[in-house]
Amino acid sequence: MSSRAVLCLVELDNGEVAAASQRALAVARSLAVDPSPGSPSAGALTAVVFGVAGQLAESVAVDLARHGATELCLVSAEGLTGYAPVAWARGLEQLAAQRTAAAVVAAATDHGSEVLAHCGALTGLPVAANCVAAAATGDGTWQLVRQRWAGSLLEEAVLEAPCALLTVAADAAAGDLTALAPATAGHGVPVVKFTPSLQEADLRVRATESAEQGGGLSLATARVVIGGGRGVGGPEGFAALEELAGLLGGVVGVSRVVTSQGWRPHRQQVGQTGTKISPELYLACGISGAIQHMAGCQSARHIVVVNTDPDAPIMSRADYAVIGDLNEVIPALVAAIRETAGQG
Repeated sequence: MSSRAVLCLVELDNGEVAAASQRALAVARSLAVDPSPGSPSAGALTAVVFGVAGQLAESVAVDLARHGATELCLVSAEGLTGYAPVAWARGLEQLAAQRTAAAVVAAATDHGSEVLAHCGALTGLPVAANCVAAAATGDGTWQLVRQRWAGSLLEEAVLEAPCALLTVAADAAAGDLTALAPATAGHGVPVVKFTPSLQEADLRVRATESAEQGGGLSLATARVVIGGGRGVGGPEGFAALEELAGLLGGVVGVSRVVTSQGWRPHRQQVGQTGTKISPELYLACGISGAIQHMAGCQSARHIVVVNTDPDAPIMSRADYAVIGDLNEVIPALVAAIRETAGQG
């Protein structure tokens, strides 16, 4: 592959590169390295971030150096505030054309998947979703490994495109970027700015509120998820889970039955028909562990279960389990955390 640039759309979580974007950067970095014999040199890996400036941009530049990027491109334009999928796609399209990019990569989050879909529509290029590995084979072809059927199987595929548009599965292996990180690691990558030419129609769809603006976190990128199922008992039962999530810097996720009952909104559903998560800790409370739910949380690094049923299917996937009533266990855990933190 030539040394053409690779662009990676990066999302932030509390001012840091989100875990899903770290995985996207790992795949993007592998594409930026020329794999041909005798050509170990790396091309540019440009991390693209929308709507960030000032001191936060400097902090992000340092974080990106640790994840293999060689440059940070800040995209901004008049009227472009917050998330605007078509405008973001337009920006990526124009930046890719300016840089003659070999590939545009994003995490397979709600935002990443939507923006890449619009980018594909604008450019007429195919989009390959939920990739876990990718390699350039030359002459505009790409060898891909993709997740199918909620990650239950892997598909090997060949993509033919002058510029590859790829989304990376949220639970793809991050890989080791130590040997790939630029010499500027620890000091921040160079920062450049890009102003796309936008039309009024590009800004017609914009998010007026986001998890970050509302002081919350994204379920897809959260490092701690407190899950609640049928055993919570009803809408009022989630107060204790919300309190625990707040103390641990996490978010609340739920099983399908909870959303079916109307206790919580669908956006909080974890599972095959909800959001796939890969947190450091998934604390599942009153969840039996249906196959569809486990497909959404199987990439959690640690699964802790609180359940009155020792034979619940989720027990077979738990690292630790507490056999007991969550209405007693969770308040006791909250009290213990508050006492340890001096908030009791």
